[in-house]
Amino acid sequence: MSDASSCGKRKICVIFPTRGRAEILHRVVEYVELQTVKPDLIIVSCVSDDDAGRLADRPGLRVIKGLPGLAAQRNNALRNVPANFDVVVMLDDDFLMHSGWIDEVLKAFDSDPAIACVTGTVLADGIHGPGYTVEEGCAILAKATPNTGPMVAVPTGGPYGCNMAFRARSIAGLRFDERLVLYGWQEDRDFGGQIWSRGNHVVRVNTALGVHLGVKRGRVSGRKLGYSQVINPLYLARKKTMPLRDALDHVLRNVASNIVRSVSPEPWIDRRGRLSGNLIGVWDCVRGRLTPERAANL
Repeated sequence: MSDASSCGKRKICVIFPTRGRAEILHRVVEYVELQTVKPDLIIVSCVSDDDAGRLADRPGLRVIKGLPGLAAQRNNALRNVPANFDVVVMLDDDFLMHSGWIDEVLKAFDSDPAIACVTGTVLADGIHGPGYTVEEGCAILAKATPNTGPMVAVPTGGPYGCNMAFRARSIAGLRFDERLVLYGWQEDRDFGGQIWSRGNHVVRVNTALGVHLGVKRGRVSGRKLGYSQVINPLYLARKKTMPLRDALDHVLRNVASNIVRSVSPEPWIDRRGRLSGNLIGVWDCVRGRLTPERAANL
């Protein structure tokens, strides 16, 4: 994969791993097409024709199909990015970009050749609540005032998987860990750790804005996710793509939250299922079994 000079036209690919959200994805793609810097190619990485819906006939968009699972679908898309592309953007299928998102990411890459990955600033994240409708997300973006001050790039351990961009030549040969099955859970942090291990930088910038709708449809079961909440961070610590302190912090915060909130759980979260998965994960950890793929069979 090449890397064009900052003065030349860079070829940009935007990737959407998706499953079971064709109508929402259709609306999200419309926001990509409003970008001040247009991508040259959009790849929808899915499992069946139904996942792409009407998008299959859209010019400049390619639909590819493969095995389910976020990491597997991301990897399938990476294998299909043309070799002459310079920037690869990966977005969740429920992430709405502000119109200047790609432009701000390119400015970040221009600011430092050591930057290999940029993640933006999320104005509102529905993952922490019941989620936003597309209309609510659009309204939040419409009210957003782009930052007119200087761009600030802050180093971070890993990108936020709902919105991340990569300098293509810097991630050549890297892949998402497919042992992190289903929703992935920390697969973005693992990928960021691989980037850091190459001596490149992962940063968050204050000027690439967006809204993560946090759509609940298509999420994995509480028990499966709860298992991943325990096992995946510890597995990454063993891989050395996440510091042990960070891994333990992730595990303790999630288990504690599930214990406290399982008494009166939020309607949109299966807290008791997550806690059950947490306990299975802790027991596997005690037995020395760091097997993230087991989540698929719980």
